[in-house]
Amino acid sequence: MKKIVLPLSILVPMLAFSQVKKKDTVMRTTDIEEVVFQKKVVGKSNDLTNVKISAKDAQNVASISGGIEGIIKTLPSVNSNTELSSQYMVRGGNYDENLIYINDIEIYRPFLIRNSQQEGLSIINPDMVSTVNFSAGGFEPKYGDKMSSALNIYYREPEKFEVSGEASLIGGRLTTGLASKNKKLTALFSGRYRNTNLVLNTLNEDTDFNPTYWDFQSYINYHISPKFSLSFIGYYSKNDYEMVPKQRSVDFGTVDRPMNLTVNYGGRENDMYKNMMGTLSMNFKPSDKWRFTLDSFAYQNREREYYTISSAYILQTFDPITGNPVTSYDVGGQIEHARNDLFVRTYGTQFKARFSPNINTDIEVGFKYEKENLKDLTNEWKLVDSSGYSIPRPIDDPRIPNSSDLDLFYQIAGNNNIEPTRLSAYAQYSQKFFWGASKVFVNAGARVSHWSFNKETIFSPRFQFAIKPDWETDMLFKLSGGVYYQSPFYKEIKDLDGNFNSDIKSQRSLQMILGNDFEFYMYDRPFKLSTEVYYKKMDDLIPYYMDNVRIRYSGKNNATGYAYGIDTRLYGEFVPGVDSWLSASYARAYENIDGKGNIPRPTDQRFRFAMFYQDYMPQFPSMRVNLTLVYAMGLPTGSPVMTDPYNYQKTLPAYKRVDIGLSKVFIDSKNKNKMYGFWGNFEELTLGLQVFNAFNINNTVANQWVTDYNTNLMYPVPVRLTGRFFNVKLEFKIK
Repeated sequence: MKKIVLPLSILVPMLAFSQVKKKDTVMRTTDIEEVVFQKKVVGKSNDLTNVKISAKDAQNVASISGGIEGIIKTLPSVNSNTELSSQYMVRGGNYDENLIYINDIEIYRPFLIRNSQQEGLSIINPDMVSTVNFSAGGFEPKYGDKMSSALNIYYREPEKFEVSGEASLIGGRLTTGLASKNKKLTALFSGRYRNTNLVLNTLNEDTDFNPTYWDFQSYINYHISPKFSLSFIGYYSKNDYEMVPKQRSVDFGTVDRPMNLTVNYGGRENDMYKNMMGTLSMNFKPSDKWRFTLDSFAYQNREREYYTISSAYILQTFDPITGNPVTSYDVGGQIEHARNDLFVRTYGTQFKARFSPNINTDIEVGFKYEKENLKDLTNEWKLVDSSGYSIPRPIDDPRIPNSSDLDLFYQIAGNNNIEPTRLSAYAQYSQKFFWGASKVFVNAGARVSHWSFNKETIFSPRFQFAIKPDWETDMLFKLSGGVYYQSPFYKEIKDLDGNFNSDIKSQRSLQMILGNDFEFYMYDRPFKLSTEVYYKKMDDLIPYYMDNVRIRYSGKNNATGYAYGIDTRLYGEFVPGVDSWLSASYARAYENIDGKGNIPRPTDQRFRFAMFYQDYMPQFPSMRVNLTLVYAMGLPTGSPVMTDPYNYQKTLPAYKRVDIGLSKVFIDSKNKNKMYGFWGNFEELTLGLQVFNAFNINNTVANQWVTDYNTNLMYPVPVRLTGRFFNVKLEFKIK
């Protein structure tokens, strides 16, 4: 592994520059009891690794996925190579290694999503969000057993009656908030609809798409007394994806060997994803020192993936000088078939208690019980045929009869039904205090989990330490780490034959993260430079194949690995009054399968740069713009399912994308009192234009592997993403 010099070149000068004492020292006594780093707020977290994101910024970002994930993808530690998906990868981890919470309740994503076109909206509704906390690793013990990140969203309580909504060319939403006069009862209801057919039509292929998604969410609170309250979160979503492919033509290859693949299709795909969730919470706060929470939750997921698609293709090469097709070409075809059904039901309860003897100390404990029911019926296969001969059947000479079996390229079949129980508990201690004149923060604890399916018990100690020296320069140094497990669930326990493996173990990651926050003023405006260096040592890894955005695990703990990198983010008011940031990162992730040697993992990120920028016209502040820019070096191409990943070690092209949001604010909360008549009812009214993929760059999300029967080589044919699309959006709020 190469030495990392860049982090030291950043941290050492800042350390040297900061060795300056304040000129105007303040007399201190030894009996200071309060060290207030931040005030007590709703959704407050003691997690030092948290990045807090403004809910307003999350709503403003131009994103096809329509959730706050669009803005999370601009953080330096987060990577994603498709705009159609709300999923993301963090520091060399994959899509399954990220925790998502709404009001401290863990949320599950659909499991059978195969490509990003099938995804609907994110489960997180930006209209309902009050606080966004994101940790890219080294998070505190109260969060569950995942190896990469934790996203915790807190929904808001309305203060009075309100109605807000959005209408655009690809969908809309309507949100209603209610509050009693004494605010003992508050309720928030929101419904959303989205159809990305117009966006998918920018793909360079002849396909009929009909992806429809709608959901309904509610958040109800009843404050029985100042000490006791009840809350309920309800969620229902339905996502239908219909696709009828017809024809596709792709140019690829190199300058010396240009190639073209022309495919004609038959058949169709019809998928359905239906999710439901309900959570009832009881909160009891007998005093300022004690807080108790009891949550009862239930989650149900019903997924169906049905498709039978046949394709006939012509693979041609061209003369690089004349451009004429070479006479030798391959013709072939394949049939892809699936009848996959999945039923997931999870229900249980969790209890949490927090004791705060003073404003600087928190002691937290928690216990969680889950009962899981997984019913999986898989019947999926692929037939590859070239010039009448099935592959992988050997073809020595087509003139000589061959009595070998006609094998499918692969077949995955399984009928599984399990009802395991999962138990977990955690305890953590948080303390703020003075060390001399420096402020110190410590958070340490551990969690333990047991899963009855594989009869495994895991123990995960974690710690966080920060020190803010008494320097004139505003610096904060952070150190965090611990042992983090990836507790297996549906995807990890399912092997490539379609069966559940009860011998599977949790994947493990030993993490160490060193960080620095440097706050300063530039042009009389506040800025913050955050830098983190990290290293992960991983074992008991389960190798996997990246099939577009689906992850297929091998079902065996037969790999080890490591990851390292550096993240940097410059955050502040580049334009007075609004926040923007620049992010840059360099990261590597390797794995060693069966002792064959280290190779890049399918999520090996390398260099990435991102920007979220907001601006307005000083003379016309109602004219506003926000821009998201991403450049990310290409991920590994990903080896075809059932093949040796050591034979496929190339990378996809770099992912480059710019999305722009332009808006004209006709009414905002500052001037609403100036409006009369009908328009006086509006709190806000905004008309916007969104330009997705402003430079119309043909990005590649994955490869379609096409077999040349003459050589038995498999050619990676790029699967392109969406082109430029203009979306008109109208937003309003009535109070």
